[in-house]
This record gives sequence, structure tokens and C-alpha cells, in this order.
Amino acid sequence: SFYYGTFPAGFLWGVGSSAYQTEGAWDKDGKGPSIWDAFTHRKGKVLRNETGDSACDGYYRVKDDIQLLKELKVNHYLLSISWPRIMPTGIKAEQLNEKGIQFYNDTINSLLENNITPIVSLYHWDLPQVLQEKYGGWQNISMINYFNDYANLCFEKFGDRVKHWITFSNPWAVAEKGYETGEHAPGLKLGGCGAYKAAHHIIKTHAKVWHSYNTTWRREQRGMVGISLTSGWGEPVDPHSQTDRDAAERYIQFHLGWFANPIYRGDYPEVMKNYVGRKSAQQGLGTSRLPTFSVQEKTYIKGTSDFLGIGHFTTRYVLQKNFPFLQVSSYHTDPDLAELVDPNWPAPGPKWLYSVPWGFRRLLNFIKTQYGNPLIYVTENGVSETLQCPQLCDEWRIQYLKGYINEILKALNDGVNVKGYTAWSLLDKFEWNKGFSERFGLYHIDFKNKNKPRYPKASVDYYKKIISANGFPNPREVENWHQKAMDTCSATHQHLAADSLITHMEMVTEIVLPTVFTLCILISIVLLIFYLRNHS
Repeated sequence: SFYYGTFPAGFLWGVGSSAYQTEGAWDKDGKGPSIWDAFTHRKGKVLRNETGDSACDGYYRVKDDIQLLKELKVNHYLLSISWPRIMPTGIKAEQLNEKGIQFYNDTINSLLENNITPIVSLYHWDLPQVLQEKYGGWQNISMINYFNDYANLCFEKFGDRVKHWITFSNPWAVAEKGYETGEHAPGLKLGGCGAYKAAHHIIKTHAKVWHSYNTTWRREQRGMVGISLTSGWGEPVDPHSQTDRDAAERYIQFHLGWFANPIYRGDYPEVMKNYVGRKSAQQGLGTSRLPTFSVQEKTYIKGTSDFLGIGHFTTRYVLQKNFPFLQVSSYHTDPDLAELVDPNWPAPGPKWLYSVPWGFRRLLNFIKTQYGNPLIYVTENGVSETLQCPQLCDEWRIQYLKGYINEILKALNDGVNVKGYTAWSLLDKFEWNKGFSERFGLYHIDFKNKNKPRYPKASVDYYKKIISANGFPNPREVENWHQKAMDTCSATHQHLAADSLITHMEMVTEIVLPTVFTLCILISIVLLIFYLRNHS
């Protein structure tokens, strides 16, 4: 049932995006190549072979996009820094890019001038390509020191103004999609080992960066360092079945617990160690494919988060499923479970993203119980559409945001320590291996238009109302927001249709007319040659 009420005073409302997905300018002003530049430039890696080379042109549109943030009346903006933009090879001793540093300085200053708090992620997947080629990226332990150098440079250059730092955004995807399935950059399929090894190095890197901040910068800058973990909720198919309940627990531990357990409790979840260890032994391996932390490392890692960032999109039903003994090992068969969805769950966009708001409250309560009720910022939550024609009247996104934000309000009443919410995302942007086919933005971008204009969807108006009211005051008012949002988007849709027609005409003018003109000249030359031959 829907709960009417407001959030505590001082609750932070925001919106987010990431560098590679929005900035573009992939090789401009001294930026070095990232693994995503290399990956997208290889044919067949991304749908329709699209790239983030220009993305939303965010590098050139900072002022415009901050204007959108002001329109939304958000308290904060979550952005990421592109490591190769400020350190082209990823190695501090080799080269710094002053223009890249200046770009982020200007962005941070502009946000603060407009009373918008920057929440900055140091890593949203764009590792410098040089580090991948030289060392094998996150498979190599040397990344710990290279990343720590980069993080310290960011603290030095921006830490006087940035007070909320995220070390890694969704490291689960970095490890699993980058080194297990190869769907994401760097595109490696190191089945059964690669993801665990990458995650191990990422967790140790996170801890090192937290300690660096704690010893060198905290007293002077008084900021916070956390991590952003993305996880779905796993609900047992049969809540009365112990095997299903255990399988659902494994689902959460193999996603969220993989990273959160070492940081909050000092080691990998027992169930992960047991399952991966047993399967490794069955395969005749002398040691587990899941690496181990030394006693010193466990102590060093435990407690290295001032807040926990949570990304959450959807829920699955989970049940026990025994996989037969396989010589080929895989992270996906290690937990012995199967995932199901309810066909009645709304799935407005891609087939993985079902709208199941009640799962969010359960996930937040799990975190409260499991990790000692940490300070939580919701760092990513949103829904995408996959429709080819522009959809500004995004009724499904309004329903999604309304449902999921309401579950946070319920979780607050349960005693969960949530301090802020970040809608994902500000703009339609480059969605990794899906290219531009999935659109998460509150603002629509016409990517066919070279100016990449931004148009507000109905969800902009609706989210703005939630922010202004700091929640959901009463049924009549909330119903009124919905009607107003739909009215506004109809007018914007007409504006977009007119602009699209103009863009189409401009394309015709730019491409067709010169082509026709060239053909006319060629035909004239051919006719002239015939004429001269006949008269000679």
C-alpha cells in the first residue's frame, strides 16, 4: 500500500551520471584513451557499433546541464571523474593533463556557485587503456598503487570543495561483465576466476584509498569516502521453503555481500567461501578460485566506508538449482540458484529491468541488519525505455520513481539510515554495450541532431514536485502532480516534433542538395563532352 508522508528535514535529493556515458570529447584536450574507447572501437562489441566518442557532448555543455539541475531544484549532482582525462596513461609519474584537471575544477565550481553539492565518483568504469595493455587492468595487483596515486591527486586538486567521495561505482559490473562474461570493457572471458580476482584487487584498492584520505586529508578537508554498490533484491520463490530462503540469501551475498561484507565485517561472506571453495575442490584445484584475505588485510579493510552508496533497479525471485559438476567453472553456476520473474511485474524498458518497488525496502532493511545500520545514500535508481521513437510522456518512469521513492520512505520508518536519493539519470546517454538503445534520462536527447538538444520528459516535472514537497504530502496533491506532468510533456512533445522536422530538413539541405548539385555538374560535363565530340 502507498504511504503518504514526508522525508526528514535535510534529506538530500539529486540526480546522477558518469563521465564516459556523457562527456564525449574522447581524444580532446590531452585526454588519454580508456578501456571503453578501445572496446567500443572494436566492431561487434556494442549494439549497432555505437561509441561514446561524443556521447552527450557533456564536456562542452557543462553550463547547459547545470541549468537543467537548477530547473530540477536538486540538492546534489553525482558525477564521475575520467581517470585518463586527468592522467592520460593512468600513471601519475608519467603525465598529468592540466586541461582535464581544469575541466573538473570548472565543473565543481559551477555546481557550487549554483548551490548544488557535488558527489564525486573516482571510478565509473573508464580505466586508462595503457594500464590494461601494460598490466592486464584489475587482474594485476599493481592497480592498487596506481589508483591510490590518482585518488590522492583528486583529493589534492578538488578535496577543498568536494566532501563526498565514492571510490568505485558498481564494482560488481566491473568484475563480472569486464572479466567473466566479457560483455563490458576490457571484454575478457576469464571464466570462474577473472571476476573474483578483479573484485579482490578493487576491494583492497578501496581500502587503501580510504586509509589515504583518513591519514592525509580528513583533518584538513573534513569529507567522507564511501563506495557505491549495486544490487537487486532476491526473494525466495517459496518463503516457507528453507532451501529457497537459503538460495535467496546466496543471491544477495554473491552480489552485495561480495563487496559489502569485507568492508563492513572484514571478509567475504561465509556462504561464498563455502560454495566457491567446494566447487574449486571438485574441479581438482588446490586452492579456491575465490582469493583469501590475510589476517592483516581483513583488519585493514574492515570499517573503510564513511557511508554506503546503494544502486538498485530491480528484484528477482530465487530458488535452489543444483548445477551438475562442470569442468568449466563460472561465477554464475557457483551459487547454485536460478532467477525467475513474475510475468505480471511491469517491464517498461529492457527485459532485465522489472519494476518491483517492494524489493527496495527489503534490501535496505537487509543492509541495516547485516552491516550495523550504516549511513546510506541511494546513488543510482531509475528505469529505462527502449522505444525507438521519442517518449517524453514517460508515465512508466513516473510510476517507477513514485513507487521506489515511497519504499525508501517506508524503510526510513523502519529505522534504516538513508540520508539521500539520486535518480538515475539526468540525461539519456551511452548505455555501455547497449549503445544508445536504452534511455535512462529524465531529459531526452535528440542524438540525430548535431547540437544534441535536451528536452524534459514528464518525469522531470514529477520529480521536481517530490523534491519541493520533500515526499508525498497527501493523495490529492500527488494525483495533481501526475496530471500537470502529463500536460507539460504534451506541449514539449510538439516542440520536439517541430525541432525534429527542422533537423530533418537541415540534413536534407546538407546532404541531398550538395549531392544533387554535384550530379548536375557531372551530367553537364558528360553532355558537354558528347556535344564537343559530335561537332569536332
